[in-house]
Amino acid sequence: MSVLTRDEAQTRAQFLDVERYTIALDLTTGEETFDSVTAIRFTARAAGDTFVEVKPATLRSISLDGHPLDPALLDGNRYPLTGLTAGPHELHIDAAMHYSRTGEGMHRFTDPTDGETYLYTQLFMEDVQRVFAAFDQPDLKSVFAIDVTAPEGWTVLGNGVAEHTGQGHWTIAPTPLISTYLVAIAAGPWHSVTTEHAGLPFGIHCRRSLAPYLDADADEILDITRACYDRYHEKFDEPYPFDSYDQAFVPEFNAGAMENPGLVTFRDEFVYRSAVTDTERQTRAMVIAHEMAHMWFGDLVTLTWWDDIWLNESFAEYMGYQTLTEATHFTDTWVDFGVARKGWGYDADQRPSTHPVAPDPDAVPDTASALLNFDGISYAKGASALRQLVAWLGEKDFLAGINAHFARHRFANATLADFIDNLASATDRDVHAWAEQWLRTTGIDTLTAETGTPEPAAPNASNGNGNGQSWSLTVTRDGSRPHRITVGAYDHALGTQTGPGHLALRDRFEIDVPGDGTPTIRPGRRPALVVLNDGDLTYAKVRLDTASWDTVLTGLSGIPDALTRAVLWNTARDMVRDGELDPATYLATARTHLPHESDLALVQGVLGFAAGQIAARYVAPENRPGALATLTDLCRDLIRRTEDGSNPGLRLIAVRHFIDAATQPDTLRTWLDEDTVHGGPELDPELRWRILTRLAVLGATDETTIAAALEADPSATGREGAARCRAALPTPEAKAAAWDALFTDDTLSNYLFTATAQGFWQPGQEELTGDYVPRFYPEATALAARRGPAIAEAAGRHAFPAYAVDAESLATGTRALEDPDLIPALRRKLVDQLDDLRRALAVRTSADR
Repeated sequence: MSVLTRDEAQTRAQFLDVERYTIALDLTTGEETFDSVTAIRFTARAAGDTFVEVKPATLRSISLDGHPLDPALLDGNRYPLTGLTAGPHELHIDAAMHYSRTGEGMHRFTDPTDGETYLYTQLFMEDVQRVFAAFDQPDLKSVFAIDVTAPEGWTVLGNGVAEHTGQGHWTIAPTPLISTYLVAIAAGPWHSVTTEHAGLPFGIHCRRSLAPYLDADADEILDITRACYDRYHEKFDEPYPFDSYDQAFVPEFNAGAMENPGLVTFRDEFVYRSAVTDTERQTRAMVIAHEMAHMWFGDLVTLTWWDDIWLNESFAEYMGYQTLTEATHFTDTWVDFGVARKGWGYDADQRPSTHPVAPDPDAVPDTASALLNFDGISYAKGASALRQLVAWLGEKDFLAGINAHFARHRFANATLADFIDNLASATDRDVHAWAEQWLRTTGIDTLTAETGTPEPAAPNASNGNGNGQSWSLTVTRDGSRPHRITVGAYDHALGTQTGPGHLALRDRFEIDVPGDGTPTIRPGRRPALVVLNDGDLTYAKVRLDTASWDTVLTGLSGIPDALTRAVLWNTARDMVRDGELDPATYLATARTHLPHESDLALVQGVLGFAAGQIAARYVAPENRPGALATLTDLCRDLIRRTEDGSNPGLRLIAVRHFIDAATQPDTLRTWLDEDTVHGGPELDPELRWRILTRLAVLGATDETTIAAALEADPSATGREGAARCRAALPTPEAKAAAWDALFTDDTLSNYLFTATAQGFWQPGQEELTGDYVPRFYPEATALAARRGPAIAEAAGRHAFPAYAVDAESLATGTRALEDPDLIPALRRKLVDQLDDLRRALAVRTSADR
C-alpha cells in the first residue's frame, strides 16, 4: 500500500476543494465485511489528475459524474482520477470493506461474557481508507453526512446527533468542516447514560457487560466532563463547536483515547471492574480533559500536515493537566505528570530516534514517518515546553494568543508558523526566538547547582541576614535552551520528626538560566538542601550539589511538597539511568522513604521504576533476588501501615507490587485460596489474575487452574489474563504454544496479542527463552509486514526480548536493523528498545565496578 507523501498532499490540496461526503454503511452483511457506499462532491480548481484512497475487500463499482470507471484500475489503496476538468465533480464508490481485529479502521469485537458484538472506528492518520473512500489528508476538510444500517437493537453513535429512523437505520447529523481522520462511528447494543449540559446532549456509553461499573462511576465521569467543559469556556472565546458530546468506552482500543469531534472514544479499561487508586481515577479524568481540549485544538483548528502533530498533543496534554487542577478536586495533577509522564519524554529525548518537538517538515515526508512521532516528545516534552512558555509569557498573554489562533483558523488548518505568529501578537516577548530554542532542538539540558559562601568582597555580599551570613548559588547549564526556574532552599526543621527527618522551606526564588555569569547571593547560612526547578516548571535534568544530595538521601520523605519530591525522585531516576547512581542506592532510598510517602502517584512511580527497570533489567541476575526481597519488604511495610483502612489506595499499590515481586508462592496461594488479602482488600478480578500470573511465572500453578479461573471470569479481561498466564508458565511447551500464537497463527486480536507477549518474556526465565531471542527479529519483521503497524508496534513494545540484557542479544538486535524489510513502525520500536537495552547493559556494567 502506498503511503501519502507531504508533497503529494500539498499538490492535491492546491488542486481540490472537497465539499461533502455522503456515506452509507451497512453493518448487517456478515462477520467479515461491511458495505460502504460513498459519494464525494469536490471541485477541481484546474484541469488535471489526482487520486482517491480506498482499501476495500472488494471494489464493486466506481463512477465519476455518472460515468462508470473500471474497478480494476485500483492500484493498492489508490484509485487514479485522470483527465479531470476544472469545476465540480461527484465521485461514487461502492465497496465491501474488511472488519479489523487490530484496532485500525472498523474494529469488530464480540464480548465473550454475553456474546454481544460491538463495532467502532479508529481512522487516525490513514485508516479512513479502511472504512470509506476519501481524499485522505488533514487539510482537505469537508462536511460528512453518514447513514448507517445496523442490526435491530443496536445503538449507533457518530460525530453528530444520531436519529433512529426505524428498521435498524440511523442518520447522523452532518458535521461542520472536519478532517477525514476525525470521522467516527460506534455501533452496538451500548449501555448509555445520558444527560444535558449547556443546552447540549451529553452521553457516556460502554458494553452492556460493563454497565454496572459505568453506572457506579457515571456521576464522577459526567461531573468531570461538565467541569472541564465549563472551564474551557472560561478560557476560550470560541464556544464548543459541535452539536453533542458523547464519550464511548470501547473494547480493544490501541490508544488511551481519540478526540473524534462529538464522539470521543476511550479504551474501556477506564470503566473499572476492579478497585483502583485515586491516582488512577485522576488519570481517567485527565484523559477526559485532554480529549476535550482537542475539540478546539485539533478539531476546530487542525494541523495542515503531520509534522505539526505535536501542536495537537502537547496542547491537549498541557491543558488536560492544568484544567483538571483548576476545575476539579484533583489539584495535584502536576505531581503525576512529573513522575509518570515526564520521564517518558526524558527517555525518548535521549534515544537515537529523538526529534524536535516541532520537527522540520522535511523530516516528516510521509504518513509512515509521521506515525513514528507519537511519543514522549510530542506529548510530555511538548507539554513541558508549553508549561515553561506559560511561566515565561504569563497565562494571560498565552491565552490571548491561543484565542487569536482559534479565531483566525476556525474550521480550517494551521501550521506552527501560524501558532507562533498568533502567540507573538499577544506579547512583546520574542516568541519566535523561544520557539527556535525550545521547539526546533533535540535533547535535554542538564542544570547543575553549585553552592558556597561568597567572598566578602562580592558585589552583593551585603545581601546578608544582618549577621553578615550569606550563601551563593551558581547554576551551570549543559545545553542550549533558556530556562525560567524556581529554586527552593530548605533547612532541617527543629523539634519535629516526620519519618527520617522533616525539612522546612526557607525560601523560594526565581532565576533565569543562563544568567549574567555572576552567582546568586542569598541571605543566611547555606541551606541543607537547594532544589533547582522546584515546582517542575521547566524541562531539564537536575543535578544537586553534594551536600544537598546527601540531604536528599536521608530526608527525601520529609520534604513538605509532593511536587518537590517528584523533582528529586526524577533526579534519582535520571542518575540511575545515566550510571551516576548505583541501582542499589535507589532501592535503599525507596526502602527508607516510601514507607513515609503520602502521595500515591509518587509511590506508584517509584515502585514502578524500581520493579520494572531496576529489579527486572538493571541489576545482574545474581542480584535480582536481593532486589526483589527489598521490594517485598518495602511493600510489607506499606501493607502494615495501612491495616487501619486509612489509605486503601496506598494499600492497593503495595499489594499489587508485593504480588509482582514475590519470589515464593505461599502468601499468594493463601490470598488466592481465601479470596482476600489479610486485612483487605478482598480479591477482585484484577488481583486474582495478577496473583495467578505471578504464580505462573514461579511455576506454582498449571493449565487446569488457569482454565478454571477463565471459566469463573469469561470476560474479555479474563481471556487476556488467561493468555498472559499461559504464556508465563515456565515450560518449553507453554513457551512454544505462546510463540506460535504470536508469530504464526495471526488470529489474535491486538489485546490478546499484547497479553500473550507480556506473559512470554519474564525476568528469571532467560535460560528457557534464550533460543527465542534471535528468532524474534526475523519473525517479528514478517509478522509486521503481514499484520500492519498496530501489531508491529505491539510486537516491538511487548514481544521484544527486553530481559535478555547481554552483549550478544544487543549485537543480534543491532544486526537486525539492517533488514530492508522492516516496516517503519517496527524499525522505530526496535531502535528504541535496543537503545534501552544498551543503557541497561551500561548500568549493569557501571554498578559492577
